Amino acid sequence: MTETRPTIRLDKWLWYARFFKTRTLSGKVVTGGHVRLNSQKVLKASVAVGAGDTLTFAQESDIRVIRILAVGTRRGPAPEAQALYDDLSPPEPKTRKPMPERGGRPTKHDRRAMLRLKGKQD
Repeated sequence: MTETRPTIRLDKWLWYARFFKTRTLSGKVVTGGHVRLNSQKVLKASVAVGAGDTLTFAQESDIRVIRILAVGTRRGPAPEAQALYDDLSPPEPKTRKPMPERGGRPTKHDRRAMLRLKGKQD
């Protein structure tokens, strides 16, 4: 007898794995055509996914490539959610943004750097 692999709805799995805050939001991302399942664009949130499938989707400004390891039974704490997948996307290097892109008030370090540039160092 052939065994079927356990599957779950795509929107529910994305919510279980804590990629999106609500299941509704994960469903909107899927139905908006922003998720690929094994290199194929998915337009229905009810598509069944299981262990071994690969997902590609945008999250904020990053492109995430995820391999599903387990289906999951609930939306548990973060360590439990991270055990559901393997992140295949390369990590982005953490660099300090230049002052104008950070926005807001300059820090003490930024103010001193500006004074050095102007030649008005105390």
